[in-house]
Amino acid sequence: MPIDLRPRERLLKDGVESLSDMELMAILLRTGTASVSAIELAAMLLSQFKGLRSILDATVEELSTVKGVGLAKAAQVKAALELGRRLASRPAEEKPCIKSPEDAAGLVMEDMRYLDREYFRALLLNTKNHVLGLETISIGTLNSSSVHPRELFRNAIKRSAAALILVHNHPSGDPTPSREDLAVTKRLEETGKIIGIEVLDHIIIGDNKFVSLKAKGLF
Repeated sequence: MPIDLRPRERLLKDGVESLSDMELMAILLRTGTASVSAIELAAMLLSQFKGLRSILDATVEELSTVKGVGLAKAAQVKAALELGRRLASRPAEEKPCIKSPEDAAGLVMEDMRYLDREYFRALLLNTKNHVLGLETISIGTLNSSSVHPRELFRNAIKRSAAALILVHNHPSGDPTPSREDLAVTKRLEETGKIIGIEVLDHIIIGDNKFVSLKAKGLF
């Protein structure tokens, strides 16, 4: 099979969402047999049990009756489908919502106040200001070259963020913003306007205290 048509390579290139049930099953099976490929074996399994629902309900022994599957492959398939079933049955975790600078600082304070180097991070938010994730953009002295808009907004776009809050720490413990802090903030804010992802604030973390540039009217 050409490399660009192989399920694992397609997953890495195009994302897991692009694969069919058969291709995903082939990845779980990993290998075929001397006479059939993993794709063909996946097709046989799905055909014999008439879909994923019946495969989930079947026992390992029943799955292993398909020629070429065996107990080991059947166990792999059952384990993967059971993980999916458990995930689907659990309620979605409530994402933190940022309503104030205190909310943003509170999420990162205990983790960042003791760091011995400057970490520049971003809280990625959806349209309702729920946190999608916390991304580390750079580590080291904060300057315009170490915090490149490309790295920041690439992650934000990838996570479908509507807005973000910049966060970095001052290892000295004093969160007073420097001229470089202000310059980096302005640069990233302007880039966000062009891209369509709003920079809502820049929080500077000190030793159990913080400064919000937005609250200070500094941008």
